[in-house]
Amino acid sequence: MSTAIDVQPTLERKRTNHSSSNDEKRSLSAEDVAQPDHTLDEAFDGHDVSKPFPPDADEIEETHQLTFRALLVGSLLGAVVGASNIYLGLKTGFTFGPQLFGAIFGFAILKPLSKMIPESGLLGKFLGGHFGPKENCTVQTAATAAGGLGILFVSAVPAMYRLNLLSELPQQDIGRLIALTVCAGFFGVFFVIPLRRYYIINQKLTFPTPAATAYTIRQLHRGRSGAIAARKKSLALLYSFIGVFCYKVMTGYAPGIIYDWHIGWTLYRLGFTGAIALENYGWVIEFTPAFFGAGMLSGLNASWSFLGGAILAWGIIAPSLIKTGMAVASHPYEDFPDLASNYAMVFTDIERYTQSPSARYWLLWPGVFIMIVYSFADIIVSLIPAFKAVKLSKEDFNPRKWFSRELTEDDEDQTPIEDRVPHLWWIVGLIISTISCCAILATLFHMNVGTAILSLILGFFFSFVAVQSSGHTDVNPVSTVAKASQLVFGGVSKGVGMEARPAQTLNLAAGVIAAGSAAQAADMTGDLKTGYLLRAKPRNQFIAQLVGAVVAVFLSCGLFILFTKATPCILYPADDGTICTYGAPSVAAWAAVAIAVTAPKLPVPRTSGYTSIGLGIASVLTVLLKYYVIPKKYWHWVPNWNAIGLAFVVPQVYYPLAMGAGSLFNYFWAKRNPQSYDMYMFAISAGLLAGEGLGGVFQALLAVAGVDGGKYGTAIGCPAFEFCG
Repeated sequence: MSTAIDVQPTLERKRTNHSSSNDEKRSLSAEDVAQPDHTLDEAFDGHDVSKPFPPDADEIEETHQLTFRALLVGSLLGAVVGASNIYLGLKTGFTFGPQLFGAIFGFAILKPLSKMIPESGLLGKFLGGHFGPKENCTVQTAATAAGGLGILFVSAVPAMYRLNLLSELPQQDIGRLIALTVCAGFFGVFFVIPLRRYYIINQKLTFPTPAATAYTIRQLHRGRSGAIAARKKSLALLYSFIGVFCYKVMTGYAPGIIYDWHIGWTLYRLGFTGAIALENYGWVIEFTPAFFGAGMLSGLNASWSFLGGAILAWGIIAPSLIKTGMAVASHPYEDFPDLASNYAMVFTDIERYTQSPSARYWLLWPGVFIMIVYSFADIIVSLIPAFKAVKLSKEDFNPRKWFSRELTEDDEDQTPIEDRVPHLWWIVGLIISTISCCAILATLFHMNVGTAILSLILGFFFSFVAVQSSGHTDVNPVSTVAKASQLVFGGVSKGVGMEARPAQTLNLAAGVIAAGSAAQAADMTGDLKTGYLLRAKPRNQFIAQLVGAVVAVFLSCGLFILFTKATPCILYPADDGTICTYGAPSVAAWAAVAIAVTAPKLPVPRTSGYTSIGLGIASVLTVLLKYYVIPKKYWHWVPNWNAIGLAFVVPQVYYPLAMGAGSLFNYFWAKRNPQSYDMYMFAISAGLLAGEGLGGVFQALLAVAGVDGGKYGTAIGCPAFEFCG
């Protein structure tokens, strides 16, 4: 779910003609890369991004690219992004990538530090000395790895607790959680190393965001002008981060006043009884900086497709379901019988799924089906030309070439042999990680060796899909491929006649391996692309990735325990329909799919199933029209069905409202002042995302300490305190 809408930054484009049209004055987004009128060659001043940047004659030679300070700062920056992503993921399934965040903030921290601290002495040995683009690449690589794996703890792992497949509390399972995260986090890192040549050298995949990161790092280190731009961007990011962090912490004490505006509830209390429908279907205004920033990054197409899907799902279909009796509402408050929770969903009574489903459960299946069908259709159709263009010879599959330790003149990859990852490193790591995964899955999650190996094979196969997709389109369909693994293991468990609980455990644990492997493989390959363009050493990036992955394992597990201790309803929603602060739509989707594919009879309402099929067909037809009928210059008008499907799954409509507002703000900002847009847009939007995310983490700490808004705040403006914030 976290990649249903990829929140990706834009690529800056140098302008030489300020009198050009408004269309030419905007920045280049990931979608634009696929357009004929905007190419990455144009974005990088004519440079072919399939080859490394030419050496800079004024650049100081970097003798140390892998340093303690780079690993430390990169891991800390990745931890900031990881914490933000768990908060954002539990809210609505969104995450954002740490590549540019790590590159810009890493430069802002280490560049001045390297000048202030003399190289001599013990402190200078660890923190001083020249800081160049290759070491900056190490920082962002560590940040990418440390900020990963959060997707597991906003989807499959909490779904296990919702279905009572693990202990009652996550802290009782800390060993199992760490072990499962290790399986997902390291397997993908090792097996993707030998594929570096195939993806980056042979196929010459673009990888738009990693390429943009390399370009940004190169520009930051270009003399005085780069330093001035870096300072401006860093300060914009820092100020927006601090401001939003403080605001988010304050919202916990007066959510109905400064954060959530429940207009329907307020009008209802004033005597306009019909306005309660706004409250019942979640039409609340929330001043959420994070999703305003997400809209800035995602653009008009994705954001307004998300908003259009919300209007369709929660403004048209859901009210129709309740009115016709196809779905039923929950009325948790006796004092207010008109107040209903139409977007609540629990998993205690499977009979309710088909006989009296909630509107949220009914809408879940069209949403999940749309995202799976549309994602695979889009990936297959978009990659057909790429596969046709690939020309492979026997030499490409010659083991001697892959394992050769000799550098020839005709080899496109001129990275020195001693700078590449030694074969022994990844081979031994792959063997150890495979054996460890089989042992962990067998002993802690009751999977036999055959199913454990099958989960690794699926993770390996889906990683190819993820890397290929992210390399061409900048979209990593982790959630979609994970859902596909759930379908596969649902068939496996039924085939061997497994009972419900072990079948569900198998389903979700295997999904963790598939999602984690695909996420790590795509991230690692993207990092290697950044390093390839900057002529950084792959072996240094490999070590940075491993260090960051270790940080991610313990960070993700710790944050998950923190959030669930502060807000237990993440794992165990109330049966009376009371709404949890964290909607956790990905958790609900994973749990529902696990139940459905392991149940003797598919627990999907018939009308919901028919609607799913109809909308799935519509999404595939849209893909075909887009690629074979509609000219590319009009593609931005084609609805994004991934975003539409996500709106069916996410019951909080204030998120698409905020994203729509953010994308609209960005559009007019780019038209009115393109220079400041290029300078500050990413920095500000990243600050908004990270600020609210870290503010949410701090709120969880306050809740654990017993000094949060639930104890000392006010519920003015809220229909019930748990409805706000």
